[in-house]
Amino acid sequence: MALPLPSQRISGVTLRSIARACQSRVASRAVYELLQRELRLGVLASLPDAYKGAATSAAPALQSRPPRTPYDAKLAPPGSNAWSGTSESLVTTYRAGRITPTEVVARSLASARELSARTPSMGPLLEYADTEALKEAEAATERYRAGAPRGALDGVPFAVKEETGVRGFAKQGGTSFLDSTPCTEDATCVERLRAAGAIVLGTTMMTEYGMSPIGFNPQRTMPRNPHNTSHAAGGSSTGSAVAVAAGLMPFAMGGDGGGSIRIPAAMTGVFGLKATWGRVSRYGDIYGGSVEHLGPIATSTFDLARVLEIIGPPDARDPLTNGAPAIGRGTMMRALGRGVRGLRIGIPESEWAEADGDVARACHAAAKALESEGAVLVPLASPLLPYAASVGTLVLGLEAAASLYPAWRAHPDDISADLQTTIAALGHASAVDYLTALKLRSGLRTEMAKIFQGVDLVAYPTTTRTATKTTDAEWESGFVDAHALDAMVRYTFLANLTGLPASSAPVGTDTRGLPIGFQLIGDAWDEATVLAATAHLERIGAARVVRPAVSLEPLTQRVGGLVRDVGAR
Repeated sequence: MALPLPSQRISGVTLRSIARACQSRVASRAVYELLQRELRLGVLASLPDAYKGAATSAAPALQSRPPRTPYDAKLAPPGSNAWSGTSESLVTTYRAGRITPTEVVARSLASARELSARTPSMGPLLEYADTEALKEAEAATERYRAGAPRGALDGVPFAVKEETGVRGFAKQGGTSFLDSTPCTEDATCVERLRAAGAIVLGTTMMTEYGMSPIGFNPQRTMPRNPHNTSHAAGGSSTGSAVAVAAGLMPFAMGGDGGGSIRIPAAMTGVFGLKATWGRVSRYGDIYGGSVEHLGPIATSTFDLARVLEIIGPPDARDPLTNGAPAIGRGTMMRALGRGVRGLRIGIPESEWAEADGDVARACHAAAKALESEGAVLVPLASPLLPYAASVGTLVLGLEAAASLYPAWRAHPDDISADLQTTIAALGHASAVDYLTALKLRSGLRTEMAKIFQGVDLVAYPTTTRTATKTTDAEWESGFVDAHALDAMVRYTFLANLTGLPASSAPVGTDTRGLPIGFQLIGDAWDEATVLAATAHLERIGAARVVRPAVSLEPLTQRVGGLVRDVGAR
């Protein structure tokens, strides 16, 4: 007998009751049937064989054609429209002696604590690296005084999502049950950023095991959306996005298995980049699997490009990077000046029709802005693209559930009710379900390779709607909301399943003042074209980081503090 479940949001006592009931096969089966209905999982098995390829669990991204030799306008990198500045503006002030790394790092750490002390909390940092950060800042200050900075990011603060190794801190993954032993070494991406002079302020909060793209986690006191604290900030790289959006730092490291860099970047109104799968080393990260990427969230395309150049070279400790083409010195930075003349940008209009009106209007305006600058908009139609989110839910969900299943069985009380329910439900997915998803994933890779034979980029909204509104009680208990989940990942899973590079750029706000993200997907290993078009949006003002209601004075100023609170609008 099936347990009757509502299709609307489930939280509080009802959710806890369902989580307990899901220890039984009957109840958990009912939840799986709900997910099959609401997330279109049930239709995958009936799709034609022509949509499917080989059932491989992981494969390199398919490059459709050799690298382009695009028109290059040789423009200057876009002057940042970010109110809080970039790494470059910080370095410029350091060189001029107007402010020191010591002042900036001390102020950023103090401001992070001040954000945490607010009601509701806006603190993005889980753990603080005070002693080491201040020591490194003093050393950077002395290097600037001597006129010998270490690298392009010397003295620039950043933070790292709690899934990624930072020496002295545990990789906790948004949970309360993973090994709490501090790391003895940095992950490769962190190590490389430190070598360029960047200073780690601490680790940032994420959603529980990265399974929520909405931005809540009952295991943490999660930061709210800095544009409106009655809304979530997106996930799972929630803290990293809030840290950047609120002005604590010009960039932070995130992770993206189904949109977890691009979604919170879009929800908080900043930039995010997921490179080609295998481009950035995952050594030192807790996640394996076939869809997870590491990458930056930033106030500007300048910092997306700069960080990618630093963290992008192949790493002998991560075999997945062995096949990655080398990034030529300055390649990504030079791409920022290409402009978009002659770029062919595919627009899958039938997919865009799923977006809310405000989101669709803002993203159409961004696409038209690129067209007015010389890009060519090309209509796309593909019967397989609408199923990418459903395929992604099964692939990522089952990979995560498989690794979490022992913990769920051994100590379910250490897992929040919403995640317990999800794990139990996904336990009903069959081998046929999983193999079907893998075959469709292979079909999507082939389909996108065909599409990129005729276009240079594919454009989507980042999400179908803006940030999810939540109540205080829901922040405490967690919730299950299939519609909100689908709204976040509907357009982002495609790039994870295919391994293709993708960015999100802030291109406006809805009628409530909540940010809207615009996503550009590129061919395999062609991050340069993604960055070129994203940078041009920023250059012409079509993409702009708007100062949120909860924010700091720019780090380049010696004095300042947090600005006003905001509640429900």
